[in-house]
Parts: sequence; structure tokens; C-alpha cells
Amino acid sequence: MAEPATPPIEVVFPDLAKYRDGNAGLPWVWTFGSEQPGPHVLIQALTHGNEVCGAIALDRLLRDAVRPVRGTLSLVFANVAAYRRFDAANPFVSRCVEEDFNRLWMAAVLDGPRDSVELRRARELRPLYDRVDHLLDLHSMSEPCPPLAMAGMQRKGLGLARAIALPPHVIVDGGHAAGRRLRDYAFFDDAADPRTALLVECGQHWEAAAPEVAWQATLRFLHHFGLLDATVAQRELAPLSAGRQRVIEVDTTVTIATDTFSFTQPVHGLQTIPRAGTVYAVDGDHSIRTPRDQCVLVMPTRRPKKGETAVRLGRYID
Repeated sequence: MAEPATPPIEVVFPDLAKYRDGNAGLPWVWTFGSEQPGPHVLIQALTHGNEVCGAIALDRLLRDAVRPVRGTLSLVFANVAAYRRFDAANPFVSRCVEEDFNRLWMAAVLDGPRDSVELRRARELRPLYDRVDHLLDLHSMSEPCPPLAMAGMQRKGLGLARAIALPPHVIVDGGHAAGRRLRDYAFFDDAADPRTALLVECGQHWEAAAPEVAWQATLRFLHHFGLLDATVAQRELAPLSAGRQRVIEVDTTVTIATDTFSFTQPVHGLQTIPRAGTVYAVDGDHSIRTPRDQCVLVMPTRRPKKGETAVRLGRYID
């Protein structure tokens, strides 16, 4: 199949230069404390350099001087090196510089001998992540798809997604074979540890609606943990959509084995294929079939690459 057309760029990329020095001893990191005790909450943007909606939300927090009414708030622009490489003529290339920042989060990698731009940044930020209680990682998707909350495998992740109450779809999954996501790092994936993380996919990378999803997710995250000023909450929080969130449990991750992987039909996020045994992709000489009736495709890749995830398969469990 031919690669889909590049989606239009409907948003303005903010100039982040003024945030470079930060105020917490780390570049691109800002931390604000309150006199009232409370949790340390971290909001992160630019885990991937072309996912701009989170950067727009953090820029707004900083411009509006939103400060925590209790506890501590940290704001992190993670992979600005990739963000600075953005080229509207080739907008997918700036996802990363050398490797995916969101596949590095295991001790064997962080403490190992490998080196890359992203690994150096991960090691630089790791002590900060180790100090936080709750983390929101703002992402977006390469193809148009309803926003998704990625809750991980632990019940506490699903509980957090339901407490935030948006987006309307929650994905329960274990991540990728290529490496662990930040939201699954260490204590965030420990059922016995109270610290939590949530990853929100806010829509297609550059669609006009994605920054508002990022903004509302940020506000609701801060509000849930008691950091958001009541006046800001009253002014900025939008009403929630009617209806309960739907939960999709992922039980199969399809990892690309060859250089000739392709989908055999048009696919899109949250597409449901009705019949078990339907061929929807080929990987070399191997036909890939749906394992069940009413099989849900979660974030099928736009740019297949050997060793990376082609698609995750799930089912509605609510």
C-alpha cells in the first residue's frame, strides 16, 4: 500500500528559546513549589520532537504563570533537540534525533554503555523523574485518531485515567517490544508503589484540536491532584463529554520482522475488524490475521520499520 498523504499542519509551533535555561538546574525544565504540602506532579511535552500539542500546553502554563496551590509542579520539554529539527516539508523525521526517547526506560539501557542524543537527555532527566509522584506525558499520533489515554498494565494506571476522565478511550497495554516507555518506568509500573503515570495521545500531531486536548488533560491532571487554583479551574476547565470512557485491553503487539511489512487494506486507529482470521497485513511471506472477532486496531504505524511495532490489537472490556 502507498503511504497515506501527510496530514495538514494546522497549528503554530511555539518559540521555546526563552525556556532553555529553566529554573531547576536542568535545561528546558521548570519547577515551581508551593508553601502548602502536596505531591510532586510533572507534566512533560516533546517526548517526540514533532508532537507539538504538549509544548503548546506547557508554553501556555508558563505564559499564564500557572502555579501550584500545593505541592510541586515540574514542566519538562524533553527532546527539544528533535523539536528544533522540525521541517514542514518532511514533518515525520523530527520524531527523534538518533533513537526513540520513549523506548529507553529500563535500567539495562539507562545504565548501559550505549550512547545517543536521546540517551544523554534521558540520563540527565532521570533523577528528576525519580523524585516525582505523578507524571503526565503528552503525546500525539501520526494519523487521525480519537484521543487516547495509555494507562499501562496496572490497575492504578486505569484508575488514574478514569479519575482524569478524558480522553473518552483508555488503552490498557504493556507498551512495545522495542523498549519501555517512560510511563512504564520503574515504580510507575509497580502495583505496590503509589506513584503513577499517564500517557495521553491528544489526536493527530498537527490537527487544530490536539492542543486543546493537551490543555484540558493538563488542567484535569493538576486539578485531580489538588494543584490547580480554583479560579483557573473555574475559568479554563471545559465540561466533560457525556458518556463513560471506553476501555480497550491490548493483548497482542505485532512487531515488524522484515523490511517488507505492509498493511493489505486501509487501516486507522480504533478500527474494528469484525471477523477473526481476516488478513490485514503481510510481513515478508507471512500473512497476519486478526485473532478474534471484533478486533480493535490500536495506533497502526504509518511508517513500518523492522523491529518496531506495527499495530497493537485489543478488545473492548467495558
